[in-house]
Amino acid sequence: MLEQIDQKKSLLDSKRPLPKYTLKSLREKLFLEWTYNSNAIEGNTLTINETKVVLEGITVGGKTMREHLEVINHRDAISYVEDIVQNKEPLTAWQIKNLHRLVLKGIEDDYAGVYRNQQVYISGAQHTPPAHFKIQEQMESLMNWYNDEAQNLHAVIRGAMLHAIFVGIHPFIDGNGRTSRLLLNLELMKAGYPPVIIKVENRLAYYNALDKAHTTENYDDFINLVAIEVESSLDLYLHAVNCC
Repeated sequence: MLEQIDQKKSLLDSKRPLPKYTLKSLREKLFLEWTYNSNAIEGNTLTINETKVVLEGITVGGKTMREHLEVINHRDAISYVEDIVQNKEPLTAWQIKNLHRLVLKGIEDDYAGVYRNQQVYISGAQHTPPAHFKIQEQMESLMNWYNDEAQNLHAVIRGAMLHAIFVGIHPFIDGNGRTSRLLLNLELMKAGYPPVIIKVENRLAYYNALDKAHTTENYDDFINLVAIEVESSLDLYLHAVNCC
C-alpha cells in the first residue's frame, strides 16, 4: 500500500501548485471533517453541519458550552499545526503541550498543557496507561525515538506510530485523542501529504488497532488503518485536480 501511496503523492506533487480556489475548498472540506470526526470520536454530539455553523461563529441551541469550545479550540489547534508546518519547525515536547493547551482552552484550563498527576484508564481498552510519575520519562523516550529512529521511517508509518505511542502514554488528563490525531496530521502535512480523517464510523476498528499496538507492540493494523485514510485523502485531491 505504501508504494501505491508514494505513486499517488508523486502524481499530486507533479500537479503543484494546485489551483488556488480548488486548494482553498479542499482545505475547508478536510478541516471541517477533521474537526467534526475528531470531536465526535470523543463523544461530541454536534453534527457535521452544526460543527460548520459553530466554526462560522453561530451558537447551536441545546448543545453544551464544552461542545462549542471543542470545535473552536480544534480550529485554533489546526491553525497552530499549519504554522508549525509553514515555518518548518522541528517537533518538540513544548509544541505538544501547546497543542494540548489549545485543545482544552476554556474547558479544563488547570490541566491544559500540563502532564497529568494521577492515574487514568482508557475505557474499553486492555491497555493501562503508565503511572503519572513515569510520564516525563516516557515522553522523553518518545521524543528521542522521534528524533532518531523515526526519521528513517516512511512518513505514514512515522505519523501513525507517533500517534499510537503518544496516546498509549496518555500524558494528559483529557484531550489525548484529539492531540494524537493533530500530531498524526502534523507529521503527514510536514511531509507534504493532505490531512487524513479518522472517521467516527470507524471508531471501533480504530480503538481495536490502537489497543493491539499498545498491548502487543504490533503496530501493523494501526499503520494500515492510517494508510487507508492517507490514500483516501490523496484520491480526493487527485480527483479535484483532474476535474480542473
